[in-house]
Amino acid sequence: MFDTLSERLRRTLAGLTGRGRVTEADVDAAMREIRLSLLEADVNFKVVRDFVARVRERAVGAEVLESLTAGQQVVKIVNDELVALLSAGDRTFHLSGSPAVISLVGLQGAGKTTLAAKLARHAVKLGRRPILVAADPYRPAAADQLQTLGKALDVPVHRAAVGTPVLDIVRGGIEAARRQTRDTVILDTAGRLSIDEALMAEIRAIDEAVHPVETLLVVDAMTGQEAVSVAQAFVAAVPVTGLVLTKIDGDARGGAALSISAVTGVPVKFLGTGEKTDALEVFHPDRLAGRILGMGDILTLVERAEEVVDARDAAKMEEKLRTSQFTLGDFLDQLQQVQKMGPVGQLMGMIPGMGGMAKEAQAAVDRGDLAHVEAIIRSMTARERREPAILNGARRRRIAAGSGTSLTDVNRLVKQFGEMQKLMKQFSGGGGRRGAATALLGRR
Repeated sequence: MFDTLSERLRRTLAGLTGRGRVTEADVDAAMREIRLSLLEADVNFKVVRDFVARVRERAVGAEVLESLTAGQQVVKIVNDELVALLSAGDRTFHLSGSPAVISLVGLQGAGKTTLAAKLARHAVKLGRRPILVAADPYRPAAADQLQTLGKALDVPVHRAAVGTPVLDIVRGGIEAARRQTRDTVILDTAGRLSIDEALMAEIRAIDEAVHPVETLLVVDAMTGQEAVSVAQAFVAAVPVTGLVLTKIDGDARGGAALSISAVTGVPVKFLGTGEKTDALEVFHPDRLAGRILGMGDILTLVERAEEVVDARDAAKMEEKLRTSQFTLGDFLDQLQQVQKMGPVGQLMGMIPGMGGMAKEAQAAVDRGDLAHVEAIIRSMTARERREPAILNGARRRRIAAGSGTSLTDVNRLVKQFGEMQKLMKQFSGGGGRRGAATALLGRR
């Protein structure tokens, strides 16, 4: 979502960092580019104006302009102010109460039902015992969807007969939670195609009846400034405690994500980064700012890796890398682990200095480059994966036919794997893995 904005900001700030000393005119030129970049990304005009004014005020101070590292200091100021812009309110996800009641509100199509399942999964990781409540009496399909998601997660779902009043559904869900010793209740409430008083009255009634510890407004980040307008209307009418931006992995311009907290004063607590139930991130302003400015987000990358990589398997792989025993079969395993962590372009954006390659990396995946590599390796015998030196012409032609690729593709993979093995002797541990990945995938 932030690719275009990130690229422009990185380019603008790179012009400053390469100079050392900068003049006030240099700062003004950079501020003009930053202003245009933010406006083109659909960031709210007032937010842009205030942001640029704060950055300029700090950047033209004597301490900065007279410094030998002025360009780097300006970049730090931009980063600090971007973090401040995203940091409104208390971002803590509260789970107090017996049970803790979380109410999800928003318009139809924002992704409330999917988010309910994502939050249930998140609650389980926190050691909680959640229950999902289908509190939308107007769309039976919503309850069916929630039931399916709950079953996949092994989380119970409370639903009532068609026509049951909303408050009865909600109270029934809380009673079910107590009977089943569930300590977290997640309410998937009804939405509308547009904001109306009946919707707001229903949400207020739920709040007054069960006093949710969190009322999270689910907003579709793909809708741009319309998302900000929707958030303002909800915040003015109901006691919203936090925001969740969904579809953050889309290709919209991203301005809503940068504007919404500054305009409403309500904190963003989570980001929905995909359709799967594990595609939910706790919102960290400093991490998002780092991604946007190309500084990476190593902490989130490590957290994702810890979720999908077993520590013992990681230790075994490190030993293989260190002793140059890494095979094509091992590489296939690593590819599968990486893909479990999320879209490759997203992962590249989290590595410092690699943000500019995120689009290229994702494009390679979209073209099917990784799928071709997987198909080629899967078409090999166990011995061929261990000992690629035995791959003569006949074997390579068989592998190409079996994988639906060309002989050229097979030859290239084998050649690049040989180069990777040479790199193994120069690197150890994580360094070796990075070098290997670059050798094998970076030239496709």
